[in-house]
Amino acid sequence: MVDPREILDAAREGKIDLFTSFILLEELEDVLTREKFAARLQAAKVTAHELILGYAALAAAIEVEAIDPVILADPDDDYVLACALKAHAEVIVSGDSHLLDLKQYHGIRILTAAEFLAEIP
Repeated sequence: MVDPREILDAAREGKIDLFTSFILLEELEDVLTREKFAARLQAAKVTAHELILGYAALAAAIEVEAIDPVILADPDDDYVLACALKAHAEVIVSGDSHLLDLKQYHGIRILTAAEFLAEIP
């Protein structure tokens, strides 16, 4: 199984650039505070807020602009697309099925963490 921390390690090593927005950071904190992540966070001896701060330190926060709705089943996913578009990203890395089903957006490929890590030298 792929450890998403490998992506953070690649960013720390300067192999990749990460982008986010304040809206996405808020959503990430909301997700990480859900009960299903409690045991994993406890085992790692870290809080959701500490993880967010660490991620925010690695990622460039950009101001996103609204886009026309794309993912009607989960409109919050459109913020990911808007961020990638504004950042001129080459790849979106996600485990979200709505995003993965798109495969690409405006030429930006959408990959799982495993697919992306297989491409990093």
